[in-house]
Amino acid sequence: MIRCIYSPFTEIYFHLAAEEYLLKQGNEDIFMLWQDTPSVVMGKHQSVQLEVNREWAEEQQIQIARRFSGGGAVYHDLGNVNLTFIETVSRLPDFSLYLHRILDFLKQIGLPAKGDERLGIYLNGLKISGSAQCLYKDRVLYHCTLLYDTDLTALHQALNPEPMVDDETLSSVYAVPSVRSEVTNIRRHLSAGTVTDFKEKAFQYFSKSQSVSAFTREEIEAVNQLREEKYIQKEWIYSR
Repeated sequence: MIRCIYSPFTEIYFHLAAEEYLLKQGNEDIFMLWQDTPSVVMGKHQSVQLEVNREWAEEQQIQIARRFSGGGAVYHDLGNVNLTFIETVSRLPDFSLYLHRILDFLKQIGLPAKGDERLGIYLNGLKISGSAQCLYKDRVLYHCTLLYDTDLTALHQALNPEPMVDDETLSSVYAVPSVRSEVTNIRRHLSAGTVTDFKEKAFQYFSKSQSVSAFTREEIEAVNQLREEKYIQKEWIYSR
């Protein structure tokens, strides 16, 4: 039985802490659907200066965050829907299985999406989803974005930093670069429906015949503690 959580929160630091807590402290299989107010989220091994237009993001009050999984930088807002799968596995995981679950859902709602070798998802050659993964002991986490009705102008602005003209500084930065792709919103490819409608359809699809529950008070307290101690800390975000 998979525990399904429809998160009522909309803050990136809470959700990143929640993912790490549920991965490392629990033993349940988890599906979580969540959203955030405007945020840029880098992979664990990325550089802020190479990925984020920090000055513009801070002017626009866009949160800058770092997750504990790898992968590239992504933009979140309330037009974007995030899916997280956490499971206990007995062998090396096949991450493409998660990709195909999401492709099956999109096919059911009338979207002929396709995946690629980096587990991205595309409609008519334009990207609608990126993903990242990580392992912890016998636990695996796979999470992805789904661009439904995201502000693509803000996305492009936030993820296009000023070019670094200092070659010496650039060569001294060890970081995993993002792979840039042209993107589109799912809503452009559907006849109707709000992001709330889309969230409901996604949650119903992945939670069917499963156990639906909210965060417990104890979980919220523990997640907030991890948020305070790690995810909002400038050292974690900027100094890695």
